[in-house]
Amino acid sequence: MKALLLENIHPEAVRLLSERNIEVETRKGALDEAELAEALQGVDLLGIRSKTNVTSTVLASAPQLLSIGAFCIGTNQIDLAAASAQGTAVFNAPFSNTRSVVELVIAEIIALARHLTDKNAKMHAGIWDKSAAGAHEVRGRTLGIVGYGNIGSQLSVVAESLGMRVMFYDVADKLALGNARRCNSLDELLAEAETVSLHVDGRAGNAGLFGSEQFAKMRPRSLFLNLCRGIVVDHEALREHLESGHIAGAALDVFAEEPKSAGDRFVSSLQGIPNVILTPHVGGSTEEAQEDIGRFVAGKLREFAGGGTSTMSVNLPQVQVDDTQHRSRILHIHHNVPGVLATVNGVLADFGVNIESQMLSTRGDLGYVITDISGSLPQELVDKLRGLSETVRLRAIP
Repeated sequence: MKALLLENIHPEAVRLLSERNIEVETRKGALDEAELAEALQGVDLLGIRSKTNVTSTVLASAPQLLSIGAFCIGTNQIDLAAASAQGTAVFNAPFSNTRSVVELVIAEIIALARHLTDKNAKMHAGIWDKSAAGAHEVRGRTLGIVGYGNIGSQLSVVAESLGMRVMFYDVADKLALGNARRCNSLDELLAEAETVSLHVDGRAGNAGLFGSEQFAKMRPRSLFLNLCRGIVVDHEALREHLESGHIAGAALDVFAEEPKSAGDRFVSSLQGIPNVILTPHVGGSTEEAQEDIGRFVAGKLREFAGGGTSTMSVNLPQVQVDDTQHRSRILHIHHNVPGVLATVNGVLADFGVNIESQMLSTRGDLGYVITDISGSLPQELVDKLRGLSETVRLRAIP
């Protein structure tokens, strides 16, 4: 098998894949659609981060692609419907960089509350400004978290440990941790929070979630942070509220349009505004997080490639199997319609095959059955199963 890893994925991923005799090619930057389609010829496993878009066109050009690993949290850069339609498994790292993002949020809240960026700039310019004007402790102040998933909920716990009062809003019914208070609406949160931090996902419905209307509803002289998705925030509206003084400071780590490679020019309407921290999408970019992401996602890729385990796939039914047993194995991804398992087993019976174990899981329109058999796998049997009208993808491991 061959793997292509883009966007400076941690060497731990290369090591883990190479251990399974998978040939690994690495590239530093992202690829555009045409470049990616060409690069994927003959590739079985693809590893990307947030800047590479895997479109339906790319997927159609690489029907042999077994799996895609998103070495990050989000998967909105991948056409999941198209991947599912051809039986290509997609994995991500939903937990690995959570702590790194949370620590950056906390650091930036403190930096904004103390105007550290302004103090730093003055010191480098030779100006000694020891004034406490506008500088505040975060203890006792109210943090409003929009989106209470893995990152939002852990931020809640850490912020509370610093003495902050925490409230949150999420469209889903989430359990409040510690003393955090759930808000019934976004407006309720904006009216009370002195600092607002966004941690929503990249679904299309969240585009433009935060604009002039939402900034206007925030408390005067409050702080604003976005470390989730660039499309969520109207930066022009934010600039207006920063320049008017309604928003006292902001920190942004994500942008709707980001350079593809390190060293490329970055342009933003928020550049040059006092007490604004701009970072190049580094929320999860710590050595600890990147190593753990490399280990986690590469592990999922090699488990799926080697034995068919799809646990924690974001688009396929999840099946956990023991890949230490040396049996012949049939991996059958199919349309989730009645009678598929009976049809598959009927074909196996016609060929006199004895089933040793079988596991089936369904998810939406897809089903996934893994069948271990004793003896060899006749090519005629494999061809018969592959030719079934219900079959999306079939792999045979002798």
